[in-house]
Amino acid sequence: MNLVFANSIGDFFTGFWEKTGFYGFGLDTTGGWRSIIMIGIALLLLFLAIFKKAEPYLLIPMGIGMLLTNLPLSGIMDADPSAPSGYSGLLGVLYLGIKYEIYPCLIFMGIGATTDFGPLISRPKTMILGAAAQIGIFMTFILAILIPFPSVDASGAIVWSNFTAQQAASIGIIGGADGPTAILTTTKLAPELLANIAIAAYSYMALVPFIQPPVIRALTTKKERRIHMDSDVKPVSKTKKIIFPIIVTLITVLLVPSCAPLIGCFMFGNLVKESGVVPKLTETLSNSMLYIVTILLGLTVGATAKAGTFLTVQTLWIFALGIIAFMSATAFGVLIGKLMCWLSHGKINPMIGAAGVSAVPMAARVVQKEATREDPSNFLLMDAMGPNVAGVIGSAVVAGLLIMLFGA
Repeated sequence: MNLVFANSIGDFFTGFWEKTGFYGFGLDTTGGWRSIIMIGIALLLLFLAIFKKAEPYLLIPMGIGMLLTNLPLSGIMDADPSAPSGYSGLLGVLYLGIKYEIYPCLIFMGIGATTDFGPLISRPKTMILGAAAQIGIFMTFILAILIPFPSVDASGAIVWSNFTAQQAASIGIIGGADGPTAILTTTKLAPELLANIAIAAYSYMALVPFIQPPVIRALTTKKERRIHMDSDVKPVSKTKKIIFPIIVTLITVLLVPSCAPLIGCFMFGNLVKESGVVPKLTETLSNSMLYIVTILLGLTVGATAKAGTFLTVQTLWIFALGIIAFMSATAFGVLIGKLMCWLSHGKINPMIGAAGVSAVPMAARVVQKEATREDPSNFLLMDAMGPNVAGVIGSAVVAGLLIMLFGA
């Protein structure tokens, strides 16, 4: 009797142990030792967000999502082809907001409610700089298609592969420096790369103050960086600010119908703000809704970063191409800025071209910091905001174009 009881107790504890996450680390089906590495990466994201204040509003939920999904046997987001989202578990259900484009578009709506197009409307020629920065997207797209990367097949042999056009387009959009745009484009074209591209995009956005200054200084002279721009710009009327989002929506969506979700939501949010008749809607869009959706997006994107798909040579190559995209977008913006400086006989500071990437308002602040570094009396923030908000429009249009050309 005692022996039977002892065996039952032993079986109980053995069964309990085999159902714990600690036991799961030894199972290849749950990621094994690779899951431990992913947990380390998740903790690194949390460290950067909390202690270095690098994109904390997104990296904290993204880090938690990555942490939870890589804890063995948690079941919080497991692949399930029969589920509507393709995943089971709590975060698998919330992932529907990514799959059906809901979260990125709602975030764009909130960003629109916080955006002031006044600097762009008062200096419409700065739209050129916002467009110039998008050249980096296309350059990286070409590189991703042409240059192969190594990987290891099932037999252990090294094979060389190229990204498909859909994958290359998703990687190139990292150069737009716009997280929601990168997520929506990747969801449409290459969902298998979502975690890799989203984490790369937001990581580089957090590193804007470190990535852009060396590029700016390498491409401009001290004399160019010290140029003061004419700040005597006429105020933009309320009527113009109301008409602007409507006109932009009409033109861009008629030219590139696929950009309607992003541009439509972005301009709707801005129109709500500029109309001035619905302050509660403006407050909700720019605060409560924006933060809630950011939490859901971060958790679900982070949860797609599972060890088996993330820890690959392909991921390293995506991160390498991502930094090329980001730096080349900055470079093209500055180079076109130099051309405009020459054509204007030195009236335009070429540094504002670096703000053509859509990292609002970080890129504009970088330009301002570089300006005061050379001359404390030089104020370029508002001049840089024109290209900066133009970059948001530009990256959304380019994303729509890529989806239109390479989507199913």
